[in-house]
Amino acid sequence: MKLNIKPKITIKECITRKERFKTFKFVLEKIDYGIHIPNKKLANTYLFCQRVDICFVNKDNIIIALYENVKSEKLIYKERADSIYFLPLNSVKQLKVGEKIPITK
Repeated sequence: MKLNIKPKITIKECITRKERFKTFKFVLEKIDYGIHIPNKKLANTYLFCQRVDICFVNKDNIIIALYENVKSEKLIYKERADSIYFLPLNSVKQLKVGEKIPITK
């Protein structure tokens, strides 16, 4: 999947328990891709080695909440969320709450 903003960002899907646990934990090199975690309402940034942007979406991929520059050791919960996108820094500046997230397969 790709997020259609400038520049385009590759999105990796995390489905297995191991992938969901790993996400960006202990990643030291600069993040240039995003992670999609379906069926999750709680964003956990414990053990992240760098800051990320977080996007919560509902089942129709409509953006519910955007968080910029989230540092490590944060928990963010959104009741209405259906899935979460962890994105590289400054990637949510082009997105707005209430619009559909621009994803292509």
